[in-house]
Amino acid sequence: MDQSVKSMQTMNKTRDYTLFDRLCLGADQVVRALTNNAITTGQPYPAKSVEDHPMTTEQRKHAAALMRINHTGEICAQALYHGQGLVSRSPVIQEKMQQAAIEEGDHLAWCKQRLNELGSHTSYLNPLWYAGSFCIGMAAGMVGDKWSLGFVAETERQVINHLEKHLNLLPATDQRSYEILKKMENDEAKHRDEAIISGAKELPSPVKLAMNFMSKIMVKTVYWL
Repeated sequence: MDQSVKSMQTMNKTRDYTLFDRLCLGADQVVRALTNNAITTGQPYPAKSVEDHPMTTEQRKHAAALMRINHTGEICAQALYHGQGLVSRSPVIQEKMQQAAIEEGDHLAWCKQRLNELGSHTSYLNPLWYAGSFCIGMAAGMVGDKWSLGFVAETERQVINHLEKHLNLLPATDQRSYEILKKMENDEAKHRDEAIISGAKELPSPVKLAMNFMSKIMVKTVYWL
């Protein structure tokens, strides 16, 4: 496990944070997420031992656009967990949200590394997506922990569906990106199952449809920007 994660866990067990402390830690999380320096568990890069096969210019651009979407998705995941953890009244839920954000930090780092390999960039709109997702996370957290967990479960369901589509859309020769997304899919399934086991409530259909609509807007925008 990454040493910074161990240090954070130790600190959480040895002191109670005031609201001001949590706001300061939250500001640190924002900066880390948006500067590609999020705390991670230190899991190895899934594509480390996978050969990087040649691709045409168009294939590389397409693969990079897909990975940019996934990177922004992880920015949104960071923001959601940060927002929910900030307003939750339950220390248990706060810890779950913090741990989930750390695990999502791995995904953020992997997507950024793959974008570097593909010679591309992250979305220019990431600060806006972070801000919007953070507000949504706070709203979800304020309505109660069971609903907050329900929001996590539904988010992960939609992310898994989205990853499955991208696995089929990647160029056949881009096995490095494929391995990254496959590992991410497995991790997201774990987060979904943990939320359900912890007592997540099923979200109303209109909320699910609204989440799906916003996701589609993000995908179409970030593909190009």
